[in-house]
Amino acid sequence: MTKSEFRYAHHPEDVKYYTTEELREHFLIPTVFEEDTISLVYTMYDRYIVGGAMPVTKPLVLETIDELKAEYFLERRELGIVNVGGKGRVTVDGTVYELNKKEALYVGKGNKEVIFEAVDGEQPYFYINSAPAHHAYPNKKVGKEDAEVIELGDQKTANRRTLNKLIVNSIVPTCQLQMGLTELHEGNVWNTMPSHTHTRRMEAYFYFDLAKGQTVSHFMGQPDETRHIFMQGHQAVISPEWSIHSGCGTSNYSFIWGMAGENLDYGDMDGVPTDELK
Repeated sequence: MTKSEFRYAHHPEDVKYYTTEELREHFLIPTVFEEDTISLVYTMYDRYIVGGAMPVTKPLVLETIDELKAEYFLERRELGIVNVGGKGRVTVDGTVYELNKKEALYVGKGNKEVIFEAVDGEQPYFYINSAPAHHAYPNKKVGKEDAEVIELGDQKTANRRTLNKLIVNSIVPTCQLQMGLTELHEGNVWNTMPSHTHTRRMEAYFYFDLAKGQTVSHFMGQPDETRHIFMQGHQAVISPEWSIHSGCGTSNYSFIWGMAGENLDYGDMDGVPTDELK
């Protein structure tokens, strides 16, 4: 079963007046995974789709949704998948890809059938991002050994982390979709510091590997008008192009960042000095 939810885009001047409940309603995706379901959120920020597939008792077929007005899901789209659970299998037009935890798969425009399955009695959690595509690029599995790995931060500032670029143009050609996975080292809690915006691209964050009973406070908003959303593991948040996107947890965690928009330049960021945030 494939189900979808629709979200509008929001003007930053309006967001200044949102209550906690309204912020969570419009930007938080509280349930990414449901048993034997593909759950999707279609957002008007660059027409990005965020979701998850959780096959438990049967394979799940990615079906088109009404918002696409397409014969099949990838008729005019590309897809990024990162498994954040046990071993799983994704079959794309008859070609089988096995994904272990923290391995990714890029699926290009024009592929008609995508099937998600659990294998060997394990429980995979397939995190999904999708963006409109203008060209059909080849499908490609990206294992952790294929990732572009960057060490960032410092133990002194509690933000030592390992960034794994997975679906980026230096590894696999895409139209606009980019995805990566960042792991905070034990004892470190801050991500994406110093903060930045990139008006050329929107972004979505998915938090996982967060210990039970712990939480992450995700910071969003314009640099001089920030807000926060408390989040649990296996939840995602939509980050508008005008918004910062930083988080601080009560313990270390991992997160997946995905983005789409005007360009593929990962380094195209408008930095904000930490002591100027408000």
